[in-house]
Amino acid sequence: MALRIDYTNMMGEVVSGGVAADAWAAAERAFRDARAVFERRRASGELGFLALPTDEQLHEQSTTFARDAEGRFDDVVILGIGGSALGPIALRTALLPPSWNMLGMDERVGLPRLHVLDNVDPRTIGHLLDRLELRRALFIVTSKSGGTAETMAQYLVVRDRLNRVLGDAAPRHLVFVTDPQKGALRTIARAGAIPTVDIPAAVGGRFSVLTPVGILPAALVGIDTAALLAGAGEMARRCTGERLSDDPAGVFAMLQYLAHTRHGRHVQVLMPYSDALRDVAAWFVQLWAESLGKHRTAKDEGVGPTPVAALGATDQHSQVQLFMEGPPDKTVTFIAVNERDAGGDVTIPHLHGDVKELGYLGGHSLGDLLDIEQRATAGALAVRGRPNMTIHLDRVDAWHLGALFMLLEIATVYAGALYDVNPLDQPGVELGKQFTYAQLGRADAEQARQEWNMLPEPEPRFCV
Repeated sequence: MALRIDYTNMMGEVVSGGVAADAWAAAERAFRDARAVFERRRASGELGFLALPTDEQLHEQSTTFARDAEGRFDDVVILGIGGSALGPIALRTALLPPSWNMLGMDERVGLPRLHVLDNVDPRTIGHLLDRLELRRALFIVTSKSGGTAETMAQYLVVRDRLNRVLGDAAPRHLVFVTDPQKGALRTIARAGAIPTVDIPAAVGGRFSVLTPVGILPAALVGIDTAALLAGAGEMARRCTGERLSDDPAGVFAMLQYLAHTRHGRHVQVLMPYSDALRDVAAWFVQLWAESLGKHRTAKDEGVGPTPVAALGATDQHSQVQLFMEGPPDKTVTFIAVNERDAGGDVTIPHLHGDVKELGYLGGHSLGDLLDIEQRATAGALAVRGRPNMTIHLDRVDAWHLGALFMLLEIATVYAGALYDVNPLDQPGVELGKQFTYAQLGRADAEQARQEWNMLPEPEPRFCV
C-alpha cells in the first residue's frame, strides 16, 4: 500500500513557468521554518487531528454505537453543513458501491442507506422526509458548537416530525456528534437521554473527517474505519522528517506556495481521475479555501490561493480548455489510481474495426482509457507551460483514503505557516453568521443587528 507524489511537471527545467531549481533548493529553509511552526502548534495542542489515528477510545465511541444500532435502521441521515457534511459525502462516494442508496437491502447486505442533508433547501429536505419510514431511520445531528443555524434548523424540523410520529421514542432515532462538554446539543442530549459522540475540542470542522463526524456514519454503513485510521496514521508518521523531499505534505504545500507566490499560480485545481474520488476534491476545496484565505492584518488585501475541484476525464471536455489556454494562473494536481477494483474494469469490445474512429479502442479497457487520458492531459499541460503534479494511490480503499485525508490536512497547516496565516480559524465566515442571527432575531445578536441596521441602503437595480 502506497501513496506517492510525482511532481516532475511542477519544475522549471521541465515546464516553462514551473518552480526553478534554485527556488526549490532554497525552499528547504522555508520548510524548516514552516515545520517549526507546525511543531509549535502540535505542542500547544492545536492540531488535534494528528492524534485521531491512535485515539482508540474515540474510535470505539463510533464502533460501539454502530454495533448497537445494527439491524435497527434502513436509513441513516446526516444533518450538517460544511465540514460536518463534506467529509461523510467523500467517504460515501469513495468507499461504498456506486448508487448505494438505490441498491436493494440484499445488495447492501443489510446495511442502511446513507443520506447527507448539507443545506437547508426546503425542497430537498421535505422530499427526503416525506419518503422516509421514520420508524426505521436514524438522524445524526453534527455540529461541534451546537449553534450552527442551518444544522439546528434541520434538527428542529426533523425533531418535530419524530415527536409527532414516534412520541417518546423519538430520542432513540437521534445521535448527536458535538463538543464533548458544551453547546446546545450537549444540553439537549443531557435533558433528553439522546446518545452523543464527541468531536474533540482541538479538532475544527474541516479537519474532522476522521473524528466521529466521518467515522460514525462510515461505521454504520460497514466501512472499515480501522483501516481508514491506519492509513491516516501511516501518513502522519511519514510527515515527520526534517528534509522537505521526505515529507509528502511538505512537498505538496511548498510547490503550491512557490507556484503561487513566485509565478502567479493562485488557482489550484484538484482533479481526480476516479469517480470514487470526485467528492474528495469538493472536501479539499473547503479545507484549502477556509484555511488559507485570510487577512494577515485587518486592512490588507488578504492572501491565499483559490482551490477548484475538477474530475477526469469529464472535465477534459469542460474546464481543461481553460487550464490549457486560459490565463497562466493555475496549477493542476491530478489523483491517479494505479489499480482498479478486482473485477471492476470493463474491456472495450472489438467492434467496428473498419471505422478508424472506433477500431483503435477495441481490446483496451475503460480503466486503460482513463489512465492514458490522465497521463496525456498532464503531458499536454506540461508542453503548454502549465505546471501540474500527480498524487498516485495504489487503489481506492479505506487505507489509502485515510492517508490522502491526512496528507492534505497536514499540507494545509504547512501552507498556513508559509502564508503566515492561522489555518485553523475562519474569521471571514463570522460576520455573515452574525448578520443572519440578527435578521432571524437571535437574542445575543443585538450588536450585529445594530450594525446591520446602520448599513446604507443602495438604490435597488433590477433587470426585469
